[in-house]
Amino acid sequence: MPRVSDQTLHMLAFILTMAAATFATRALPFVVLRRQQAQPWLHFAGRYLPPAIMLLLLIYCLKDIAWWQGKGLHEALCLAVVCAAHLLWRHALVSILLGTGLFMLLEQGVL
Repeated sequence: MPRVSDQTLHMLAFILTMAAATFATRALPFVVLRRQQAQPWLHFAGRYLPPAIMLLLLIYCLKDIAWWQGKGLHEALCLAVVCAAHLLWRHALVSILLGTGLFMLLEQGVL
């Protein structure tokens, strides 16, 4: 049986530690707030925070494009596809995957 190197063990320990930390940070709010489901502020946050975060991510992604120099055609096209897909299907994951896939194809010169 081959011997496992120390570096492999360290990497495995690191991956397991990061997986446990990620799981704990995702599960902690549900454990801590499980009895506070009826709180109005929690419903407000659950309803309005995800779109607000998505808007901030959109602004961050588009902030460095020099629109006035004729740049950003790919980004504008992909943004229109994401908006149209979301209005059509109302499924965020499908919209994001379509926009990302189209952007990658345009940037690679496939389309």
